[in-house]
Amino acid sequence: MSLDDNDDARFDTVIDRRGTQSSKWDYMEKYYGVSPTDGLAMWTADSDYPAPACVTQALYAAADHGIFGYTPVNDEYHAAIQWWMQTRHNWTIDPEWILTVQGLGNAIALALDVWSDAGDHAVIFSPVYHEFRVKIEKSGRKVTECPLVRDGDTYQLDLADAQSRLTGREKLLIWCSPQNPSGRVWSVTELRDLAEFAARNDLLLVTDEVHHDLVYSGSTFMPLHVAAPEHQDRMVVLTSASKTFNIAGQRTGNMIISNAALRRQMQHRLNTLDYKPAGLSLLMITAAYSPAGAEWVDAQVAYLEGNRRLFDAAMDAIPGVHSLPLKSTYLAWVDFSGTGMSYEEISRRVLKEARIAPSSGPEFGAGGETFLRFNLATPRARIQEACDRLQAAFGDLQ
Repeated sequence: MSLDDNDDARFDTVIDRRGTQSSKWDYMEKYYGVSPTDGLAMWTADSDYPAPACVTQALYAAADHGIFGYTPVNDEYHAAIQWWMQTRHNWTIDPEWILTVQGLGNAIALALDVWSDAGDHAVIFSPVYHEFRVKIEKSGRKVTECPLVRDGDTYQLDLADAQSRLTGREKLLIWCSPQNPSGRVWSVTELRDLAEFAARNDLLLVTDEVHHDLVYSGSTFMPLHVAAPEHQDRMVVLTSASKTFNIAGQRTGNMIISNAALRRQMQHRLNTLDYKPAGLSLLMITAAYSPAGAEWVDAQVAYLEGNRRLFDAAMDAIPGVHSLPLKSTYLAWVDFSGTGMSYEEISRRVLKEARIAPSSGPEFGAGGETFLRFNLATPRARIQEACDRLQAAFGDLQ
């Protein structure tokens, strides 16, 4: 594979990931019954694009050096994160705010562990990334589920309804911005209203902003810190280069905490666990958060937007099927309710006839009952193949 990052074949080239211990490809038969031999993996949220040349070149240089000794979190790494947030998101952060953890799933688990007790509740707004519920329940906490209100092609907050659902035992609100699975980009007003809701109910606001770099033309992502700075003392912002640069397997992310007391509490827990990030992960992220990485991300987003347009048009051509237009992420949220079919029949056609493995809509909670989520971060030839297969599987509706 060429390392030339000026060639858009970097996204168009089909790379066979089967047999590489890829969760997305090698384990889809285990979870979905779709064989990787002739199936299409469109579920778990990693892309089929190689990381940018700036990242792979940094790894080659490290391999050539040949010594992989202890590597602490360092000033260069912090400076790269600080530069990225400032230049890409107009967010000024202090390097002291950054705590590095083993990915954002680990960050959510740590937040629950440190800032709540068994039996406490955590608030989520559904449909939402299914791992929020999983992490809450695995930790012995309980979910307070607050449904979003669907308004045509978008979802809206109903904070009055959410208020009525609180039990008084909630300690955290776990938020998703941009929103997964719908690709919703929240407005400044909505983010401020949410922060005020959290303050009014004395909730720690943990915001997962992992998809913040994958935003399409016409939309602007606003970090929660920037939208509601007066409430930042109760915010824990989770960020990672994992989705942006397809390096999720490095299991590294950051908790950005401006409140010194909260930061000390989390740092104490990390010290107790003796957690330190892997040196090569720090190297890769430092290389990614750079001007060369920024150019690659812009090209990737433009390519993904083409995938989204192709996929949406094909889904909307199937009677009773509608793909909600994404504002961000590479995860298409497709509603099959207009077909009048049961979820079981919809799944059978997609898994068995189309031989495609998407994410199950009901896993995302209330509002996901008639949906499937499709990962569009793959070469366009695969998107076209998926479109053809899905149209054939629902061909009797034509």
